[in-house]
Amino acid sequence: MSLTGATRTRVQPDHALLTPDTFVRVPLPGWSNTPCIVHISPELGARFKMYTAEMPAGGTGEMALAGIERFAYVLEGAVRLEVAGTTHRLEGDGYAYLPPDVPHRLEAETAARVLLIDKPYQPLVGADLPEVIVGAEPTLSSTPLMGDEALQVRQMLPDHLSFDMAVNTMAYAPGAHLPFVETHVMEHGLLMLEGGGVYRLAEQWYPVVAGDVIWMASYCPQWFGALGKTQAKYLIYKDVNRHSLEALL
Repeated sequence: MSLTGATRTRVQPDHALLTPDTFVRVPLPGWSNTPCIVHISPELGARFKMYTAEMPAGGTGEMALAGIERFAYVLEGAVRLEVAGTTHRLEGDGYAYLPPDVPHRLEAETAARVLLIDKPYQPLVGADLPEVIVGAEPTLSSTPLMGDEALQVRQMLPDHLSFDMAVNTMAYAPGAHLPFVETHVMEHGLLMLEGGGVYRLAEQWYPVVAGDVIWMASYCPQWFGALGKTQAKYLIYKDVNRHSLEALL
């Protein structure tokens, strides 16, 4: 509880840092007995929605909107995913990609926290719809970013034109940092998973720690450097493989 009104949360036109002391829980359609924290949404200026579902044992969730694809990442606990006639068990760091209009159901075996990224799917002429993907982040091989062994990337979705989103984890050894200030057409949603550091967003510099959420609009200058004695790690979403001109047609 804040007695002074102080917080690290900042909301700007092209970026936002959202810290756990300011999170508000709300009910959402499709979720049963499950409070949700909406971190990033169109109301903020984003073209996607990113939120955390805090599921008690027995809590359930289903897709409530047509044409929406979903990425689900288990932060804590264990859930069962029922999709396409198959049941999958997802524990911490397990994830699933669910294509648009594919019925599915999540049910918590234990108290669980699940990060959801929901986005309107943009079809591409000549490309098939993506298929359901289920995996576990720790089992994936990592790749050094631009040859830097101190900065390892795990890619959770295939690099294929069928997909209009990418979701990766990025792990930084203490002192590692992005090689340059990035400024690009893609927008991001980010959740700090471990450790901390300093994030540059536009002309501002922010200390960040595990549990923080960041939204970066298209063309927002961005850079991160890890601080501390343990690795820093985050999960990051971006939109990919589509011409933005399609939205104007």
